[in-house]
Amino acid sequence: MSSSRAGLHCRAGKFLAVQGAEIHYHDIGSGPNLVMLQAFGPLPGTTAWFTFERILSSLSKFFRCILIDNPNFGISSPVLFNEPIHDMYVRQALAVMDHEGIETASVLGTSTGGTVALDLALTAPQRVERLVVGSCEFSTGGDPYLMSAFPTEGFRLFYDALTMPPDRSNVRRLLRSFVHDEELITDDLIDAMHDWRVDEPQHAQSWLASTSLPSNHASDLRVVSMPTLIIHGQQDRMVPVEQSLRMLTLLPNADLSILGRCGHWPTIERPDEYARQALDFLQRP
Repeated sequence: MSSSRAGLHCRAGKFLAVQGAEIHYHDIGSGPNLVMLQAFGPLPGTTAWFTFERILSSLSKFFRCILIDNPNFGISSPVLFNEPIHDMYVRQALAVMDHEGIETASVLGTSTGGTVALDLALTAPQRVERLVVGSCEFSTGGDPYLMSAFPTEGFRLFYDALTMPPDRSNVRRLLRSFVHDEELITDDLIDAMHDWRVDEPQHAQSWLASTSLPSNHASDLRVVSMPTLIIHGQQDRMVPVEQSLRMLTLLPNADLSILGRCGHWPTIERPDEYARQALDFLQRP
């Protein structure tokens, strides 16, 4: 796992103004289009680069990879919102696609990015060829859990870290909840996440001043007909793996892979296996 702050966001990228916000993204590789949507995590330090750095070399050999930072994350702008947050992310992803001349693409998203990918497939199905999702809900505002407690450990720790004054111990607890192998959470990573929050507090301030309205998509998923691969970590303490089991029953053309020894960030914790399965699926005739 990259330990420097530069490794969290890698400033070499592009910016696009979308409805008054500056959206940061990377355009790497060549071939068929693959839009990659970032995971959830500490503000503003969880980015598309941080989410996908460990699988990017494998995917960019075969695909043109578009990695998008959500507003209030990375070096995308702080943004106030009063709507289902994933709807806002979908508009921004479509704006990037339009700007880059991408008519259709496969879409890969994990965690929040998975929910955005599903929302994108519902909003503009003609523009989505295939989906790789997982570690995610399928509605804004969460979906009811059958067995697991809500809010989960990860959600509780996120709001502890967000609402309390910046503190390394809160960042440590939050980051450790995202992975099965806690040795991945180094002191350097904790310092980088903490220092970024201190240096750029406006991202967290915008989040706390905003409202994400709930929007339930459970009954809509049956119309998501494009081929879909769901990849979820068995030890996910943010979004329990039962959510992907439910998703499998709702999506008409989906397969499910559950990765053992893996928490909420499979692209970081099991990158080789994640990339292998994603490539096999995306390149399938």
